Amino acid sequence: MKNLLFIVVIIFTANLTQAQWGADVRLTNDTAASVLTFSRAMGIASNGDSIHVVWHDERDGNFEIYYKRSIDGGLSWGTDTRLTNVDSISSNPAISISGSIIHIVWNDKRDGNGEIYYKRSADGGASWGGDIRLTNATATSYCPSIAVSGSNVHISWTDLRNGNYEIYYKFSTDGGISWGNETRITNYAAMSYNTSISVSGSNVHIIWEDKRNGNGEIYHKRSTDGGLNWGTDTRLTNNSSHSNLPTSAVSGSNLYVVWDDYRNGNWEIYFKHSTDGGLTWGADKRLTNSYGSSVWPKVAVSGSIVHIAWQDNRNGNDEIFYMYSMDGGLSWSSDTLLVNNSATMSEKPSITLSGSAVHLIWQDKRDGPNGEIYYKRNPTGNLIGIKDLNFAKNDINVFPNPALDNISILFPNKELSDISISIFNSLGIEIKRFEEKELVGKNAINFSTESFPSGVYYCTLNYGTKKISRSFVVLR
Repeated sequence: MKNLLFIVVIIFTANLTQAQWGADVRLTNDTAASVLTFSRAMGIASNGDSIHVVWHDERDGNFEIYYKRSIDGGLSWGTDTRLTNVDSISSNPAISISGSIIHIVWNDKRDGNGEIYYKRSADGGASWGGDIRLTNATATSYCPSIAVSGSNVHISWTDLRNGNYEIYYKFSTDGGISWGNETRITNYAAMSYNTSISVSGSNVHIIWEDKRNGNGEIYHKRSTDGGLNWGTDTRLTNNSSHSNLPTSAVSGSNLYVVWDDYRNGNWEIYFKHSTDGGLTWGADKRLTNSYGSSVWPKVAVSGSIVHIAWQDNRNGNDEIFYMYSMDGGLSWSSDTLLVNNSATMSEKPSITLSGSAVHLIWQDKRDGPNGEIYYKRNPTGNLIGIKDLNFAKNDINVFPNPALDNISILFPNKELSDISISIFNSLGIEIKRFEEKELVGKNAINFSTESFPSGVYYCTLNYGTKKISRSFVVLR
């Protein structure tokens, strides 16, 4: 009977975590290509229930920048808004938001060579100001990334004005109304490109891919005074293969970087974390282990809760996968397949957070050879069980699931030390904890859930430096 109950709970929990992700929503519908940025920047941003998406679109005969928004948390969407109207290519838009002010940058060929342009909305996307040219060089400036902190707007991009690929930077202190001078971030006789920028207060971080070592490696540079002065280049990876396409996210002094890496003989997703604003770094952590290629990772963070989405062809075609950490990257959920369309291509995801909700967009060819933009959301954050390869998943069990007034947690208590059990709500906040003295000599605990509102919760067994989690539901 217990084994049967265990199986039922596992099936229910697995179905529940998938159900937390809503259906795929098609955002564009035209006969030409709708394309997300090739840069490491995000094509989606959010603030509360307002979700904002940008892409470049060929429906007008040449690529133009388009925008779309939802003001109800992704449940419904407004019409497509064309933001550029020129006879040349406008492409690779990136978006960031602060309050009701939305900032967009892109690369544009209206001046003959590629330049970086900027546009903003001061009313949450209802109306838009004019195009502002940010660069003026004789060579190409392209693939910008943007980050905002209050009225301070920071952008980085790849630039060819010096005869090779270098990273450049520019900032505004008045919400994008006026802009300072350009700063050359890299100066090396090799390619520096694929830049990602993130900001926390006056600390600005630029991550990029660099070939000064012969193969692609990931580098970091930071400013602690809002972009006025910059420290030295810091090499984050060191292997004989390629480390590509880095993306960064920051929360306070915690800086998170993900990239795809070929050191294992195929492309896998790797992760690195600094807890002191980029001064020192932890070891590289391999997050995926499949026979296919795992590429194009994007990362979003809220406190110690980290979300990653990427493109993966382990099933024979390109699909979107996702994973989650609730402890700053120390442990991770299992890989979750979010987009599953056989024999078609789903690629280039972007991810953003708003409260406990996770919002995802990607480019999809299920509707024909031209790409369309699709959207998916998880209003609860989808905390899946923590993956620990040294501890079997069935060593912790929660029942009944769903629970009404009481719940029981079965756990092993054999050869474990420094043991505790924590209960978290869907925001990752610990709401109940059982210390080792309460668990000694037991392999089960029972407690009341009468004070728990309806929703998804997570119990985590901590033992030493390891942990394993299961989700459960309380229904009223």
